[in-house]
Amino acid sequence: MEYLSFTLYIGAALLMGAVLGIERHYRGHPAGLRTNSLVSVGSALFVSVSSLLQGPLTEPTRMASYVITGIGFLGGGVIMREGVNVRGMNTAATLWCSAAIGTLCGLGFVLEALLGMCFVLAINVGLRPIAHWIDVHCKAASEMDTAYRVRVICEEREQMVVRTIVLRHINALAKMTVQAIATQACEQAGHVAVVAEVFSMERSDHALDEMVGRLQIEPGVVSVKWERHP
Repeated sequence: MEYLSFTLYIGAALLMGAVLGIERHYRGHPAGLRTNSLVSVGSALFVSVSSLLQGPLTEPTRMASYVITGIGFLGGGVIMREGVNVRGMNTAATLWCSAAIGTLCGLGFVLEALLGMCFVLAINVGLRPIAHWIDVHCKAASEMDTAYRVRVICEEREQMVVRTIVLRHINALAKMTVQAIATQACEQAGHVAVVAEVFSMERSDHALDEMVGRLQIEPGVVSVKWERHP
């Protein structure tokens, strides 16, 4: 592979990965400008090895398969769970696409890589209003019976305080009630888990988040989490 061609292919991978990264960075996602740029350039470098060594035609395909496998681990690192919500799926998918674009550039298919970049941008930017519209209508249709489970890890001497806060906060809401509350043993010495089963006539995640914020300011509370369950 000539130095000029190599430079052009790697430069194209950098440019296209940066464009995708700018969109992710602007949206405040963890894998932004530098991450997408590095993934794209790294993929291009990997698949360029076979061309530099003048290997058989099957080598680029083999190197590309290694890139696909490796990028899965990096993508998994940006996926985070917050309560019952999962964030980072779109960012992980964008990283995967950046790897594909870098692979195409490394193989010399710059035009195809450019078209791929345009499709990825169209999905991330163009489909966002549609996704938002769906989210809004799903929220409007979420007024249905919902069950929650709240688990609070606290010092053993603070369990009554925690119970009182949970009962007062939930029972103060007209459409929510505490169906059961119990104290369970936990692995930490001197600590217990207070578990409350909450019933709501409508989905009200915000109310649970407010209660979490109230509990977290208690000095004896170690952790608080909630989840919806059938």
